[in-house]
Amino acid sequence: MSLIRLLPIALILAGCSQQAQDTVAREAARNAITPVIQDKFPGIPVEPAVNCVVDNANSTQIGALALDAVTGPTQSTVEIVTQIVSKPETLTCLTDEGLPALLR
Repeated sequence: MSLIRLLPIALILAGCSQQAQDTVAREAARNAITPVIQDKFPGIPVEPAVNCVVDNANSTQIGALALDAVTGPTQSTVEIVTQIVSKPETLTCLTDEGLPALLR
């Protein structure tokens, strides 16, 4: 990964509070998660699924996914998203949030 590509993100985050940094990282992570959900889990409503993945990811996973948003999804992105989707709390979220979206 090129340091030149990461520099703008690092500069933006350096001037932000911890809460703002978390918000920026979560939004960036969404950009990496979305194509994985669309490709690996067809038929699942994308927005609720992405929300469930982001809400159930730990900070390390969010950081890795945010970086993947800069370079584009990789096999590592797929593995991280799959790990998060496999968590019981994510599956519960998908049932509670994704299933109703399918039925609308």
